[in-house]
Amino acid sequence: MDEIDHRLLGLLQDDAGRTLFELGELVGLSPSAVQRRIARYRADGVLLKEVAVLDPRRLGPVVLATVLVTLVHETFEHHRAFADRMRETPQVQQCYNVAGPWDYVVILAAPSILECGMLGNRLFKSDDNVQRYETLVVFDTVKTGLAIPFSV
Repeated sequence: MDEIDHRLLGLLQDDAGRTLFELGELVGLSPSAVQRRIARYRADGVLLKEVAVLDPRRLGPVVLATVLVTLVHETFEHHRAFADRMRETPQVQQCYNVAGPWDYVVILAAPSILECGMLGNRLFKSDDNVQRYETLVVFDTVKTGLAIPFSV
């Protein structure tokens, strides 16, 4: 990957809805050259998917919560089962296996506090392999994003 790839990927992360012409103008390439690079990113698995980012404030109430989870048993099978359950649950926005006193950090989204609590009970309290979990309700979103930085 060269500097143009890094700039192009940064622009795509910022707004994947830009036209090939706009992207080409910003990185100094023709639209067809931009298209070839984007096709290569997809083929190489660098560009996994393009998604629409919605403003939750315009769609009705959304409660976000960060849940810290510690497992009882930490075998490969137990971790796989927990991760599979998180992947299968649409209300789980993000899930990270982490080092330290907690095993996982899970970000949940639900339409209400009540539904967030019910979701927590279903995902964590009813799981015999969850030793402990702590839920932190989000008051305000300061920053969100999934962009990978190319330079500091």
